Amino acid sequence: MNDELAAFYSDFFQDVLIEAEADGEFAEDAFFDRFSAELVDAGEIETADRTHFTGQRGLRVDGYGGDPLASNGTLSVLIVDFNTTPIIETLTKTELDAIFKRASNFVRKARDAEFRDSLEESNPAFGLADMIAARWDRTARIRLILMSNRQLSARIDGLADAEIDGIQVTQNVWDIERLWRYVTAGSGREELTVDFANDFGGTIPLLPAHFEGAGYESYLAVVPGRQLAAIYDRWGARLLEQNVRVFLQARGNVNKGIRQTLENEPEMFFAYNNGITATAEGIKTTMTPDGLALSEISNFQIVNGGQTTASVHKAMLDKVSLSRVFVQMKLSIVDPVKSETVVPLISQYANSQNRVNAADFFSNHPFHVRLEEFSRRIYAPSIDGALRETKWFYERARGQYQDARGRLSVAAQKKFELEYPKAQVFTKTDLAKFQTVWEYRPDLVSRGAQKNFALFAEFIGKKWDKNSDAFNEFYYKETIAKAIVFKRLEKLIPLQPWYEGGYRANIVAYAISKVAFDVKTLAKHVNLMSVWQAQVIAKSMEDALLTAGFEANQVLTNPPPSHHNVTEWAKQQACWERISAVKVAWSNEFLESLIDSKQQTAHIKEASNLQKVDNSINAQTLVVNAGPELWRQARAWGINRKVLSERDQGILGTCASIPAQIPTDKQCEAALKTLRRLHGDGCRIGLDLFQ
Repeated sequence: MNDELAAFYSDFFQDVLIEAEADGEFAEDAFFDRFSAELVDAGEIETADRTHFTGQRGLRVDGYGGDPLASNGTLSVLIVDFNTTPIIETLTKTELDAIFKRASNFVRKARDAEFRDSLEESNPAFGLADMIAARWDRTARIRLILMSNRQLSARIDGLADAEIDGIQVTQNVWDIERLWRYVTAGSGREELTVDFANDFGGTIPLLPAHFEGAGYESYLAVVPGRQLAAIYDRWGARLLEQNVRVFLQARGNVNKGIRQTLENEPEMFFAYNNGITATAEGIKTTMTPDGLALSEISNFQIVNGGQTTASVHKAMLDKVSLSRVFVQMKLSIVDPVKSETVVPLISQYANSQNRVNAADFFSNHPFHVRLEEFSRRIYAPSIDGALRETKWFYERARGQYQDARGRLSVAAQKKFELEYPKAQVFTKTDLAKFQTVWEYRPDLVSRGAQKNFALFAEFIGKKWDKNSDAFNEFYYKETIAKAIVFKRLEKLIPLQPWYEGGYRANIVAYAISKVAFDVKTLAKHVNLMSVWQAQVIAKSMEDALLTAGFEANQVLTNPPPSHHNVTEWAKQQACWERISAVKVAWSNEFLESLIDSKQQTAHIKEASNLQKVDNSINAQTLVVNAGPELWRQARAWGINRKVLSERDQGILGTCASIPAQIPTDKQCEAALKTLRRLHGDGCRIGLDLFQ
């Protein structure tokens, strides 16, 4: 067995057990949460809702990937195979077939009214069965996705199963080896190879668009609509570079204008549509009588044109003829070593006209960079007088924690883990969750990590453009306090006598939003800085959160007749409106712990002013350290393309005169802003300043 795989399994298995014990949940539930989060990140599914059911012989389901109406008619059913041994065991073909058979049986049974009536309405599986029955006529395909911590003896992925009443069923296997390959991939995505020649109807003509010795390769191609739709049908959102995937989460997958052209003027699609921009780590070509042709692409990623691709695919599912549809494609070959840096930049520049860069929040956005800097610098107060202080580790880019830890010696790794405990690592999607509940939108959090993050990104992006100084040390410390509140409530909810299992994530989100909302109506504010100082929440606040949790649970588990599925009910704003209207008698102890809103406003203003000073110092340091040559080149680039005003030219000229002339702090801030704008126009000078 591969030693690296064995080490990965050991770490993964121990993390699951630790998380289960810390959160007071079953190890299988923690496994589902951990594994499904990776599948969402990989683009395999848009969201993962837990609906464990093994109530009848020959039936099993563990979750689903959201409402088919929100996924182009795709029903994704999740099944768990969790082995409790500390070493990797083998999953045989016979066992695999039996697992998928049980999941298929559940889907079939879900359409049986007698079966649905036999389920308790409080059982999450009832909601899933009810949704399957209600959405059957709108379901185009069914995907059975297995998550296993065993290793498949013979790899099988995406094979068609027998149809269920005319609907195609595919089987998708994510065993521990596949998960390991995805998590440890340098590009942050699973190996993905498109074989045009053998699997998708044949090669396509290719026109080189680069010079010899240019250091990269680019091509132009025209892809038949049927081929593009078939490729997307095979891999789905895994084809989309992650930033584009998030963009689509915010805006929906199907563009009405594109759809109208596909249906009414398919022969004009090439003329009307901008096509797609894609990257790959390698290609195979062949010479045909008509010229060069593309036969295979390795690690194919669509970085612009996600809506085009999804819309063409949806048209195929709806039986719209694509025989006269052609899509232009610009393809760039990117070195695997550089892909993690270059691919997001290609995505950013390719999407500059429709502002995808603002919508999807690239990991090198200054908001993320600033929070990362705070997390590496600011020590959290020690708990209960302990001598050792720790830090919270913010992962602005995927896998940063493990990368930083992995570069150290064994002794240094232990020191690193003491300084940055695993329990204090949080990601961009965690951040979005912690913050959004305090903006009174638990319905958004309930829609899943990616969709919530997409909307959070737009919200923060606008706030950053309006006043970036609002994101300061005070904001960071309150963010950590919100994380502490969220994580603590996750542990408390399963211990309550009224909790019957299921919907914990929804209860937590709604409970915090309810507390925040009611406190605001009192013109008060939760004293989050006291949480930061203590690194724990007070008993009075725990009691308030649990009171809100009880009320939230009552509303969540008693949905209106139009929403039998509790999980889907939790995603509706109507659910929040009902919970927010509930009258709660808060304890005097809790009310006395609150601070006045005017006091909070004063704290925010003071922190913003301090951030302005820090920004000035940082900007001047960055500009001076960059050196005059960089600013001379940037100025020349902008003048050559006629994108600089006289003021811009003057400021960049001052920076180019360093050290004879030192720019002021305001000039430095303006110079950096201008350089960022030049990057948006395609300039590559000084990109590393903002990494």
